Amino acid sequence: MGADTDRSISTLPDGLWTQPAPTVPELGVDEPVQRVRMPAAMVYDYSPGLARTRFLRGLEQKKILGERCPSTGEVYVAPTGVAPVSGLKTTEQVEVGPKATITSFCVVHIGFGVNAPPTPFVSALFLPDGAAVSLYGTVGEVDYDKVRIGMRVEPVWVDDDQLTTSMENIRYWRPIDEPDVPAESLKGHM
Repeated sequence: MGADTDRSISTLPDGLWTQPAPTVPELGVDEPVQRVRMPAAMVYDYSPGLARTRFLRGLEQKKILGERCPSTGEVYVAPTGVAPVSGLKTTEQVEVGPKATITSFCVVHIGFGVNAPPTPFVSALFLPDGAAVSLYGTVGEVDYDKVRIGMRVEPVWVDDDQLTTSMENIRYWRPIDEPDVPAESLKGHM
């Protein structure tokens, strides 16, 4: 390159890549701070799009709605309007579940947030009957050490007067009296 076209970093204005030196106030104590608790919040707007809007409106009616891939026939929940494997537009709405199978789970020993269940509790992935992908939620009405992959469950919904367009309409999932689904048949859904 010639001198006219050479644009090295040294031609940038002074101070563009520098930052002020950090300042640390003197606290006047001998021990370092180990923890700081400070409330935090984040407010945002969410525009779900057509497919996700249909899904959320279905939850308001105690229905789990997915959309079918026109190529593979698989049903995806919560739908985005596009099949994740084929990339094709999904337009056919399909009601799945409400019964489901636990495909993966975790016993939680540390509570979080004001709405967290008492610890220990189980968070899990639930594969609704007829769906190709799992939904996330918590397991209730069973001891945490009795939960297992393949366990059959059903959603426990909030009272009708509390229904909104939210996944929180499903309070938790509870076991039902059906045989477990073999873990081998859940491959690809975990």
